[in-house]
Amino acid sequence: MQTDETTAIVERCAKLVTEHYVLADVAERIAAHLGDRLRAGRYADAADPAALGALVTEDLQAVNHDLHLRLKHHPTALPERDEDPDEDAWAGLTARHMGGVARVERLPGNVGLLDLRPFLAPPQLGGAAVTAALGLLAGTDALLLDLRGNQGGSPDTVALICGWFFAEPVHLHTMYNRAGLGRQYWSAAHLPVPRYAPDKPVHVLTGPQTFSGGEELAYDLQQFGRATVVGERTRGGAHPRVGFRAHPHLELTVPVARPVHAATGTNWEGCGVTPDVECPADGATDLAYRRSLESLLAADPQRPTADEARAALADLG
Repeated sequence: MQTDETTAIVERCAKLVTEHYVLADVAERIAAHLGDRLRAGRYADAADPAALGALVTEDLQAVNHDLHLRLKHHPTALPERDEDPDEDAWAGLTARHMGGVARVERLPGNVGLLDLRPFLAPPQLGGAAVTAALGLLAGTDALLLDLRGNQGGSPDTVALICGWFFAEPVHLHTMYNRAGLGRQYWSAAHLPVPRYAPDKPVHVLTGPQTFSGGEELAYDLQQFGRATVVGERTRGGAHPRVGFRAHPHLELTVPVARPVHAATGTNWEGCGVTPDVECPADGATDLAYRRSLESLLAADPQRPTADEARAALADLG
């Protein structure tokens, strides 16, 4: 039998979705589906909160496949407050992951590599680390931006990073809430490090784990013609979400807004970012690196790093 606690959790999820989900008409359909599943005894065999979270998540996503909409299990008890129960965790996560900067490297031929994972921390927490990485790479002649392990994060940090790539501020997208009110996002107008010259080749590496804010960064650079995306299609999650405590160990994450991109009038929700050059994600580094080296040598065969670039190409086989 379904317990009273299980019933209360599912009913609370349905209520929160109805009140907050960005698409009001879809919210009603999702809530109705949860109600139907509850009455059918769908959750009677859920042995623990983790199992219940998995079942409810499957049903939440059954209507329109929004991957940001889920009942997320936390092994550690959540704070006893309603909204954003994981907000306090950002500082610790950012510190443990060096602000989301996993790797900064100069490859032979003066090609930079920047690996941003597992997320893009809010700029007030991770901005200094990201900016430092951009500064280190400013003198490279081409860049590989690795987002294959990036699972999302702050759109403000996306705007900060985009500011490094564009000579002038660019309107990236407008984020609309459920009421239709919009907030514009623009690439940063100023950074405390030199910008990346607009003629320098940039390749963005993507894969099936690239999600949310990581997808936004790839999409922005691709749609404004600043980068070539190499790898596999991304997961397809564009709607930012807020969290609600539904149980001491269960957080309901509800998408509350949708971006409308300035270049396309749409976004990557449900479809992901399609690479310009498709290849297996684990081979994207070598392919993008080869393309970068060939581009640099074609532009200037006598460049100071030409011998280094040719040797790197020979090593790639």
